[in-house]
Amino acid sequence: MIFIDIGELGDRINQLKKELNHIAEETGLNSLDTIFYSQKLDQLITIYQKLSIKNENKNMLLNDNKSYKN
Repeated sequence: MIFIDIGELGDRINQLKKELNHIAEETGLNSLDTIFYSQKLDQLITIYQKLSIKNENKNMLLNDNKSYKN
């Protein structure tokens, strides 16, 4: 099982955004390098969103369990 820290993932996304902007400025929006970085960024954002949803659902379940105990 792989554990991903959502904060570190957010940092990596921000770093990749900067790299993507730099590559796009240097090589153009339609270059293979720009497209590659864009696709990688999309993948990381998708993972981030899925983790965020899982964390929200987990927190909702924990909060529901607390209300039943009271």
